[in-house]
Amino acid sequence: MNQFQYVRPTKQQAAIDAVTKDPSASFIAGGTNLVDLMKRGIATPQKLVDINRLPLARIDPDPGKLRIGALALNSAVADDKQVRARQPLLAQALNAGASAQLRNMATVGGNMLQRTRCQYFYDTTMPCNKREPGTGCGALEGFNRMHAIFGFSDKCIAVHPSDMSVALVALDATVLVSGPNGDRRIPFADFHRLPGDTPEKDTNLEKGELITAVEVPDGPFTKYVHYQKIRERASYAFALVSVAAALDIENNTIKAARLAMGGVAHKPWRLTAAEQSLVGKPATEESFRQAAEIAMQGAKAFKHNAYKLKMGPNAIVQALRTAASAA
Repeated sequence: MNQFQYVRPTKQQAAIDAVTKDPSASFIAGGTNLVDLMKRGIATPQKLVDINRLPLARIDPDPGKLRIGALALNSAVADDKQVRARQPLLAQALNAGASAQLRNMATVGGNMLQRTRCQYFYDTTMPCNKREPGTGCGALEGFNRMHAIFGFSDKCIAVHPSDMSVALVALDATVLVSGPNGDRRIPFADFHRLPGDTPEKDTNLEKGELITAVEVPDGPFTKYVHYQKIRERASYAFALVSVAAALDIENNTIKAARLAMGGVAHKPWRLTAAEQSLVGKPATEESFRQAAEIAMQGAKAFKHNAYKLKMGPNAIVQALRTAASAA
C-alpha cells in the first residue's frame, strides 16, 4: 500500500475543500472497498479525507420521502423501522448485499461508489480500460462469466456490484451532493454511467463532490415487493443476476410496477418498458412472462455468460411472482 496523508475534518466544507484542492485526495468512510483497492495498488490516493465526523448518518422520515444520510450504515438502514415500513424493497436489497460484518461498516454513499469486481480490473497484470485507460479490456476475449449483457461497449463489459443501488434506481431515488460549486440533486438513474469510451468514470460526480444523502419518495410499494438475488453460493457473494420488483396491486390488477436488474450492466439497469407493460394487467404468470420478454430485449451475451439470457427472464418472473404473493 502506498503512503498517504490522513485528515479528519469536522466540517463538510473543509472535507470538500481538501479533496477539491488535491487531485490525489479521496474521501473515505467505511473503507470496505477503497482499502481493498489500495492494498492491491489499484487506487493510490496521496491523501485520505475521513468524513466520519460529519453529521451525515441520520435517517429522517420527512413528509412524502425518506432522507437517508450518506454515512448511514447499511445495517442501520436495513434494520430501521421507517425503512422497513415505507421502503421494504430497499431493506431486502441491503440484507442481500453482503456479510453482516461488511454491512456494519459499509455506508450508503460508499455502497453507491463501490467499483466493479471484474477480475481483470483487480488483476494489475491484465489489461483493463477501467483501471488504466487505453490498455484494452481483458474480459472481452477472456473469462467473462460474470459480465454485462446490457449497455456495454468495446471498451468495457464489467458490471456494477451494488444490490442496494438496484433497489434505489427502481424506487426513483434522488442523490444529494455538495461540492465546490454548491449543492445539486441527481436522479438515481443518472448517477451511474455506462462505460462508453470512458469506462474509468463510474459516476457523474465531479471532483470534490460529496454525497450527503439519498432521498427515496414514498409510494404504494410497501406490500408487494421482492429482491431476488441469484449467486453462486448462499453466503456473501455478488449477484450473477438480481431483480428488484415492486408492485401496486388492487383486485389482482397491477396499478403500478417498478423493476430493475443487477449483475447485467455497468450501472443498475432499470426496466421501464417492462414496468409499463405490466400496468393494467392481471398479476398472473402470463403477465410476468410477457414483461420478462420485454425486459430482455437488446440483451447480448459473450462467450461465457450466455446463461444470463435464460437466467435473467426467469429471475424477473420469480421476483414478480414472489412480490405478488408477498402479502
